[in-house]
Amino acid sequence: MSSPDPQLPDPQPSDLPPADQRTVETGPPQPDAESAESEQVEGDDEEGEGEGECGFCLFMKGGGCKDSFIDWEKCIEEAEKNKEDIVEKCFQATAALKKCMEAHADYYEPILRAEKAAEEEAVRELEKEAAAKDSETQGKSEERVEVLEVPGNEGRVSAQ
Repeated sequence: MSSPDPQLPDPQPSDLPPADQRTVETGPPQPDAESAESEQVEGDDEEGEGEGECGFCLFMKGGGCKDSFIDWEKCIEEAEKNKEDIVEKCFQATAALKKCMEAHADYYEPILRAEKAAEEEAVRELEKEAAAKDSETQGKSEERVEVLEVPGNEGRVSAQ
């Protein structure tokens, strides 16, 4: 095998470092995929402001309720991991977070406003369902009245 540059001699096996000591310069050292994944998972420490974090989480941790949010987040993760009822398990953490957010309403106002709108929508949906159920129940009871009247009418007809 000859060198592409005629002035340089062909490298001899004794001139090359062992394969495990060779380096290829391609830029700054890159972590392998496995260590990158573990760093991302392990990087979710209490600061938790890593690259893989959602915008909502970053926003929540950016205000005065960072600690309350982290406590709430841990509670949710633990409940999911143990297949527990999230509402029941994290009731206190959720209440503490909401109270903190209300105390820092200047920062958390967009979230509080969205939560209020969602609550109002849920109430409207429940009211619609209740009204539909009431009208359905009312319609069935009217049908029952009609059904109860039919046997009496038959008796009158046959008596004639």
